Amino acid sequence: MRFDARAASAVAALLRDASRAEIMPRFRKLAPDAVRTKSGPLDLVTEADEAAERVIEVGLSRMFPGCVVVGEEGTAADASLLTRLRDAELAFVVDPVDGTANFAAGVPLFGCMAAAFVKGEVVAGWIHDPLGDDTCLAVRGEGAWVEDGAGTRIGALSVAAPAPVNRMVGAVSWGFMPGEMKTRVVSRLPRLAGTLNYRCAAHEYRLAAGGHAHLLVYNKLMPWDHAPGWLIHREAGGHAARFDGSAYEASHHVTGGLICAPDRASWEAARAALFGED
Repeated sequence: MRFDARAASAVAALLRDASRAEIMPRFRKLAPDAVRTKSGPLDLVTEADEAAERVIEVGLSRMFPGCVVVGEEGTAADASLLTRLRDAELAFVVDPVDGTANFAAGVPLFGCMAAAFVKGEVVAGWIHDPLGDDTCLAVRGEGAWVEDGAGTRIGALSVAAPAPVNRMVGAVSWGFMPGEMKTRVVSRLPRLAGTLNYRCAAHEYRLAAGGHAHLLVYNKLMPWDHAPGWLIHREAGGHAARFDGSAYEASHHVTGGLICAPDRASWEAARAALFGED
């Protein structure tokens, strides 16, 4: 099927409704037993994640009968769901609360994300901010924009102008990098003008797609964390590729890293500065 702006706005409304019903009423009101750890102390799940994912999955299934829905929390229970992204006629990935550690700590920096796939290709992406009550979204080939809480388009997205490495500001997530790579990258961060870590890919992608940061660097590439933002950044005019320069395919790649920059020349300069040989 082909996604258009009307269908994209309908999904944005679903994320907004789920956020209003299941996420925001629980913000800063979670009982101690409403938060659990998964793979480690910073990999959390809350009642809000699970409840919002259920609402979004039901809503998508009603809007697009027969679609496949691959949620972060559902995949934690059944990892084989990931394989369905490659061949499904229509599939969605959903991260109901990106930045769960922030959410659980009462930090107002989290998002609700989704992306649509047709035969393994990302065709639409959404990043909803429950606190700001607006959504960044993109449709492949049709650009990226922001809609307010009423579903009104309030502005187009455009990445930052290219800049030399020593004037770049960006989010460099080095925590999941292997030892030697981590050591090299961390030691070279002073080559940039500045770095940030929101513990929330949703807002880092929004920052870059809106022209407020130049660079995003990630090592671990779960599709619900990156497919939405990658497409929004691309449709806003940015360039992205894996660490080795190959194209990112969200339905296939969970490793190999990702660098997002304003254009190819900026991507190459950033990669050389952070990963290249001295």
